Amino acid sequence: ADIGDIVRGKDLFIGNNKRDKLEKQLQKYFNNIYENLVREKSQAKDHYQDKNGGNFFKLREDWWTANRETVWKAMTCSDELTGASYFHATCSDSHRSETFSQAKDKCRCDGAKSANADQVPTYFDYVPQCLR
Repeated sequence: ADIGDIVRGKDLFIGNNKRDKLEKQLQKYFNNIYENLVREKSQAKDHYQDKNGGNFFKLREDWWTANRETVWKAMTCSDELTGASYFHATCSDSHRSETFSQAKDKCRCDGAKSANADQVPTYFDYVPQCLR
């Protein structure tokens, strides 16, 4: 499963019996976001009006687009996740030993100084799950 698919309500979730519980919780979160948004900007009501029984698909999609980079930074840079095995080795240490290692500095290789240091580590969240 991909975080983006889960947030946007597009996860295939095959074989996981906690799907309904997670989906209901996400619907609650996005209902709260919707209510706060409509209170502050009345035009948001028409734009995000939910016709899918509380799923808020358009709002979820827009929220993911706006917060995607922050979510990935939190997942990859948080000290609280040190030692987590979500990510595999991607940085080349070939100049030393022709091996690969996991990025250790601000989630990126080369001390976060390379041209792509600020980019989200994957763009697979825009490829349909069945094609990954």
